[in-house]
Amino acid sequence: MTLESIVDQTTQTRRRDALPFFGGVLRKAFSEHISGMRDVQQRCRRYLHSPAGTPAAYTVAPDRISPATFKLRRNLFSMLFSAVYHVLDIPRERRFLYVQLNYLFRIWVTSADNLLDAEDKVVIPVRMQGQSRTMRQVVTLMAADRVLRELLDEAVRSDTINAGAADRLSEQTLRCLLPSAAQEAGEEGGITSPRPLPEFVLGTVHRYKTGILFHVPFVGPDVVETSIDRHLLEQIQEALMNFGLGCQLLDDIRDVARDWIEQRHNYVLSLIEHQHPELLVRLRESVKTVEDRAYLVLPGPCAETAQRALGLMTDALTLLGRCGFGFAPRTARRMATSMLNVLDLGDLRYATS
Repeated sequence: MTLESIVDQTTQTRRRDALPFFGGVLRKAFSEHISGMRDVQQRCRRYLHSPAGTPAAYTVAPDRISPATFKLRRNLFSMLFSAVYHVLDIPRERRFLYVQLNYLFRIWVTSADNLLDAEDKVVIPVRMQGQSRTMRQVVTLMAADRVLRELLDEAVRSDTINAGAADRLSEQTLRCLLPSAAQEAGEEGGITSPRPLPEFVLGTVHRYKTGILFHVPFVGPDVVETSIDRHLLEQIQEALMNFGLGCQLLDDIRDVARDWIEQRHNYVLSLIEHQHPELLVRLRESVKTVEDRAYLVLPGPCAETAQRALGLMTDALTLLGRCGFGFAPRTARRMATSMLNVLDLGDLRYATS
């Protein structure tokens, strides 16, 4: 089955999967993101073939792409990023290049996370012998780097950007990720006790860990565009930063057990240590594995964190609505609350009342 037929079969699924606020600018952005993702997937797959004559035990090949890859639920953040270019009125040719770059960022960041956390979230399906997760991520990263060069060269040949802009994009697509990489490096091997204050975790640690990744879609416009509305751009940047911080707080709730065992930064754990130390005994008794949903036995601090997260996301989405993203302010809270399901926290809805 071809990649195109897989995507075509997901059309009805995408419609059923759509959230109530999916329309207008976001609908166009989602369609464009899927097209860009398809293109990058195809380009990566061309590199994932062993030389002719390689023995079967040593072959590498692209694997089947799951139709779920193209569902709205898995592409909400990418849809928001793509919508930025519509709102900023960037011409289609450069807009599509930025969409493609965004998917490369997603490949790089997800593959790096997989390596750090021993996970296997698939962005480019790769088939090879054995059960190794690590080497699949390495091969994926190498393929994505080649696609970056390919895209930039094509953009120069088609006069979408000039050679100088291509060189700067090649530099900045790595440099913009380095602060987040440095933050992650600081957690390898675990953090020291005592944990930092919760406001430091939110305002500093998470700003570099996750919030800055929500500025990834601005790399292209910052390097190339000269006539966009800079005030509008700054408002969108602020909104996406706060939306990213809200999402990271929800991640912290979900990852309480993992971050407790692996001694990683976590807003909820800092909140407990500094403001609810009486809950530390319950935490020690209840957490046995990284998969435990510890937030179910810590309703107080987790509800407090969820409310903080939903407040950040609601304010961010309200601002995005005013910036032209095509939804009314009254829907912002509902949109923020929907992220509980997107991030696999549906059983935390008690915190939304």
